[in-house]
Amino acid sequence: MRNILLSAATILLAGTTLVGSAHSAELPKELPKGAAHNIVLVHGAFVDQTSWQPVAEILMKKGYNVTLVENPLTSLAADVDATKQALAKQDGKTVLVGHSWGGVVITQAGNDPKVSALVYVSAFAPDVGQSLAALAKSGPATEGAAAIHPDDKGDLYIDPKVFPSAVAADLPPQIAESLANHQLPLNHTAFEAPVETAAWRDKPTFYVISTKDKVIAPEAQKFFADRMKAQATDVAGSHASLVVHAKEVAAVIEKASLAK
Repeated sequence: MRNILLSAATILLAGTTLVGSAHSAELPKELPKGAAHNIVLVHGAFVDQTSWQPVAEILMKKGYNVTLVENPLTSLAADVDATKQALAKQDGKTVLVGHSWGGVVITQAGNDPKVSALVYVSAFAPDVGQSLAALAKSGPATEGAAAIHPDDKGDLYIDPKVFPSAVAADLPPQIAESLANHQLPLNHTAFEAPVETAAWRDKPTFYVISTKDKVIAPEAQKFFADRMKAQATDVAGSHASLVVHAKEVAAVIEKASLAK
């Protein structure tokens, strides 16, 4: 079952409507000359694509064509395939954006010729041959990472008691607790699968570092950004900064749309 509660969180925090519902009465603005018109947003583990809702709404109102990828979270290959299907539907230059686990996905899927730039938001950014498991072991320990456990089927969850403080400390407590109890699991095979390509080696790359993140340590995020030679922007947010700091994240994506 898809996580409808995260939609409630985004509506509460951003005052937006759902993508795919009635458009805002405000007419889209004309994009800057040469900008990529298409934005593809890839969500992370434990939540669904509505985590991108506030950012998507901001970009749609400015005239961008925004697509939210619905990751099955069953394997890296499955999530990459879902992202590639979304890219295949784009007409022209596209900015590919990933949050958290979505950073692994865009690293693998981002070698598509339509992708003009990559944006990582509080995201893992592996190099060729690296898996999420390897990155998690090599980076600084965090409260959120320590709370990830498998169930009897091998699906990974964050301990619901730890989720609110570790993942969404700047969301209202009742929403963070609801999200904790309605997580979408990530299959352990996805956690262990290495990427076979690193698209960031050949694409303009941007990174939003969440300085209060308790899932991916800010130090690790800075390491990823430095290794990729990404243009980095700091936001004083938790791992859920894509919701709470949607305006800042959207501004980075807009900058990426002009990258050459």
